Amino acid sequence: MIPLDASALHDDTLPWHVTVVDEVGSTSDWLKQNAADLPVGTVVFTESQTAGRGRRDNRWIAPRGRDLMFSMLLKPAAPMEKWPRITTLAALAICKAIEMELPLKPSIKWPNDVYLSDRKVSGLLAETVSTPTGIHLVLGIGLNVNTLDFPSELSATSLLQQLQPASILEIDRNSLAHRLLTALHAEFQCLEDDFSASIAEVRERSWLKGRQIRARAPQGEVFGRVLDLNEEGHLILEFPDGSTHTLTSADEVRRV
Repeated sequence: MIPLDASALHDDTLPWHVTVVDEVGSTSDWLKQNAADLPVGTVVFTESQTAGRGRRDNRWIAPRGRDLMFSMLLKPAAPMEKWPRITTLAALAICKAIEMELPLKPSIKWPNDVYLSDRKVSGLLAETVSTPTGIHLVLGIGLNVNTLDFPSELSATSLLQQLQPASILEIDRNSLAHRLLTALHAEFQCLEDDFSASIAEVRERSWLKGRQIRARAPQGEVFGRVLDLNEEGHLILEFPDGSTHTLTSADEVRRV
């Protein structure tokens, strides 16, 4: 496997300060612990993550040197009430980067996953951290790139697995990572002014739209059919009695 190379990911046209570490517990935890001493725009990639995690502290498991695991230190200029949009924009950026790099068509599974062929290929986790200069946002991203074998209990896939059978033996992670950093920067520009246009693109890639789902929401378990996303990217759900409800957050979102 070709290792990640920080110099290959450097681009003077982008605001990112990229570093690659061989092994870390969690790239997001590392950023949170060091945020006070790091410039905004720091991005840390790792070849091996021993304590990677997703929502609800679920572990993110990935073999060494095969996938992309990284976190970004952000401080959006937009008001904090708009910061939750970052996850939606990041999911869209991941889709666009994959589409530009490979002949694949990913979908966005609200609230924070990217799917290929009804299996998870990427996950995102946004967290805040307080520093002497104010509140920052740490965005963690995991993308399955070259892994071909997954535990049977996981509904997961990788980009390379979706290209099989094919002559390609390895996807260039440096090229894909640079594409991701470019797409993320572009989408983050839409945090305020062009967010409605971004939501329109997210709708086109929605994995849940039209499906019956169950989810664990703050008010308890909900069941219904996904009608649409609203202007903030929240899920509009139709209950069995015909009433509608907007989910601003939920866990364990499952198709039924």
